[in-house]
Amino acid sequence: MEILYEDNHCLAVVKPHGMLTQGDASGEESLMEQVKEFIKKRDRKPGRVFLGLVHRLDRPVGGIVLLAKTSKGASRLSEQFRAHKIQKTYLAVTEGVPEPRQGEVRQWLKKDVRTNTVAVVKAQTPGAKEAVLTYQVLKTKGTRAWVEIKPQTGRPHQIRVAMSSLGAPIAGDAKYGAQPAKNGQIALFATGLVFAQPVTQEKIELKTAPQGAVWKR
Repeated sequence: MEILYEDNHCLAVVKPHGMLTQGDASGEESLMEQVKEFIKKRDRKPGRVFLGLVHRLDRPVGGIVLLAKTSKGASRLSEQFRAHKIQKTYLAVTEGVPEPRQGEVRQWLKKDVRTNTVAVVKAQTPGAKEAVLTYQVLKTKGTRAWVEIKPQTGRPHQIRVAMSSLGAPIAGDAKYGAQPAKNGQIALFATGLVFAQPVTQEKIELKTAPQGAVWKR
C-alpha cells in the first residue's frame, strides 16, 4: 500500500485500477477494508478502526484517495469537498484528440442507476446535476492524447462523459465509446490533490505519477 500523506486526522493513499473504493455486494476486497486492516495491524489496535470515506474513485480508475481517521476529520474534509475547496487533478489518455485542445466543459448530468451510466441532459431535467471541469491536451501520439483534467465538481463519471462528448473517450472506457480494455481498466488516474488539513488548515499538496498496466500500453 502506498501512503502519500498521513496525520492524526486523515491519510491519503493510492488506489490501484480495478479495486473498489468501498465494499459492495460482490464481497470483493475494497480499498477501505485494506486500509483498515493495515492500520489495525500497524498500530496494534484491539477494536474497530474508524475510517471515513469523504470521496471515491470509480472502480476502473486509479489514483489518490483521501480518507479520514477521525469523525472530526471526516466532517471537515466532507465540507471542503461540498464547498469545492479541494483541488483535484487527473491525467487521462484518450482515443482521439479533444477539440478544442483546451477549455471548459460545463454539462448537466443524470445517472441511470440500472445501467450505472451517466448521460448529458437538459438543465431542467428532474434529477440533473451540473458538472464542470477544465482540460488541456499535454501531448499527442498518433490518434491518442494525454490530457490533464481539473474537475470543479465531483459528479459520478463526469470526466469520462466529458471526454467522450469531445469525441475523445478515455482509452479502455467501453461504457462511453472507447475500445474495451482486456482487464477492464481505463486510462484515467487521479494524480494530484490539494486540501486543507482539517484541524490546522495547513495547505497540503499531493502528487503522484500514474501507475499500473494500463499506462504501459
